[in-house]
Amino acid sequence: MSKQKLSLQDQLLKSGLVSTAQAKSAKSEKRKQTQQQRKNNVTVVDEAKELVQKAQAEKVERDRELNQLRKQQEEQKHLIAQVKQLIELNRQPKDADGLAYHFNDNNKIKTLYVSATIREQIIRGRMAIVKLGESYEVVSSEVAKKISLRDAASVIVHNEQCASAVANKDDPYADYQIPDDLMW
Repeated sequence: MSKQKLSLQDQLLKSGLVSTAQAKSAKSEKRKQTQQQRKNNVTVVDEAKELVQKAQAEKVERDRELNQLRKQQEEQKHLIAQVKQLIELNRQPKDADGLAYHFNDNNKIKTLYVSATIREQIIRGRMAIVKLGESYEVVSSEVAKKISLRDAASVIVHNEQCASAVANKDDPYADYQIPDDLMW
């Protein structure tokens, strides 16, 4: 004995919830409606389907924005790790008994004790001071340029190298030496 699936209309008739007259009128009404739609090229607007599609589109957009934000955060972490690695691998030794080099960080005067040669190189622009966490380190000018490409806020002091070899002949103050190594 094979079971056939009964339509909803047949099931309702069998259970006695609707009469055969009601079933026939519903069937003819449905047929008339579909013929009318085909004749007039009217498409039935399924509001539930539109709401589901709109909700899915909004969810996709939200997910895309969250993924983009997450990706930016990962890139930022990666850049911070690169800066930290560059500083740790290329930092110059500090000299607690050396000369004090004063510099400005967020409108606060900070002091770093370095040897006389490193202090001179910082002044000339061959070395730079960078911030690693709460401490300050001295690195070469090339490393400071690489760090500033990744995070410009990490480079605290990076003086431009002056081209003192090329002097302006019309400069009236050419005979006067500029004292840029003054001690505070």
